[in-house]
Amino acid sequence: MISSPISDKVHSCFVPLIENGDRVMGSSGRILGALGLMSCFALSVNASAVAATVPAPKELPRIPFTQRYQAVQHGGVVRASNSGISCRREESAQAEPCAEVKRGAAGVNSDFEMFYSEVDKDPDTYNSTRADLKVPKGAKVSYARLYWGGNLRVGEQKPPEDNGRVLVAEPGGAYKEVLADTVIGHRTDAGSDAYQASADVTPLVRKGGAGMWTVSQLNIAMGHSEVGAWGGWTLVVAYEHPQEPLRRISLWDGFELLAARAGDGVVEVDGLDAPAGSEGRVGVVAYDGDRGTLGDSLTVTADSGRRTSLSDEENPFNDVMNSTITEFGGQSFVRQPEHMNNLGYDADVFDLTPALSEGARKLNFRFTGESQGHFLGVLFVQTDARR
Repeated sequence: MISSPISDKVHSCFVPLIENGDRVMGSSGRILGALGLMSCFALSVNASAVAATVPAPKELPRIPFTQRYQAVQHGGVVRASNSGISCRREESAQAEPCAEVKRGAAGVNSDFEMFYSEVDKDPDTYNSTRADLKVPKGAKVSYARLYWGGNLRVGEQKPPEDNGRVLVAEPGGAYKEVLADTVIGHRTDAGSDAYQASADVTPLVRKGGAGMWTVSQLNIAMGHSEVGAWGGWTLVVAYEHPQEPLRRISLWDGFELLAARAGDGVVEVDGLDAPAGSEGRVGVVAYDGDRGTLGDSLTVTADSGRRTSLSDEENPFNDVMNSTITEFGGQSFVRQPEHMNNLGYDADVFDLTPALSEGARKLNFRFTGESQGHFLGVLFVQTDARR
């Protein structure tokens, strides 16, 4: 759901938009959050009409992963992403300096007072951040979905009624209200109050195209607590381009808690028909993963039974969900701000090619939780398809 540009920027009401359905996994021993897969409805409203015209979206404490979108086409999948909150000062004597943590030092959100990131210089918005969406020139956007989520209870308690609404500005454009269009994952436990929402924003991204996208008004609590503050957004975009290889694109989402010693989380992606020697990539969005807190991992098993660990230079095999926004271990797009340690928000893309050396009809992705746990929210997969 996308609304017209708005000047009355209120700090309330979130409602995600959807088209197809899939789910993601997330877990946290400290924070039990739920992300949501949402039922479809499209609506354009301005801020003053929200309360009167938009019913509160349904919420569930757990949403199993399901497929939201799939296509076989010449093209691929890209994403833009950023965290909406970061450290302001240390609250623990053992904590690394906040400035060093932003540059990539190990650190957990519960060791800091956390405060909103703000880049738009607009006094009517808060926690605004930007990221560059790199849709190739000449490509046609076939599907786009925006995901956002965070912890509502830290030094303050944010109202869950606001989970389903964010403000989004395309490159060079004004803010538009985006409302959740499917079930929101929302779980309260262990001192936290976590959620994930999403919306189909295909028309908006087709119009706005490549460039710096801005998202603000994420419903995230700031301050300090034993659980810590975290939250962010990710825009996932599938596109067609006649000069690119034929590929299968699959987007899944949900909301799953991955707590230590509570069993693994598994997402099975079937019907790939990827030939031997295929190239591929997999993207993951997760919440409350801590940099330097070990025990979390991500592996994938293909038809042959061969299991491959998905990790890279910035995401070690035993600390994969470590508050990074990377692609193949590096920075693939510009962000504002561009912190290396995002203190509880992960949006990473891993090289899937080693797992496809013998081809695959199906892939099983297995996630394990770190000692503090984390939440899984989104999984997207791109593989070569048979011609």
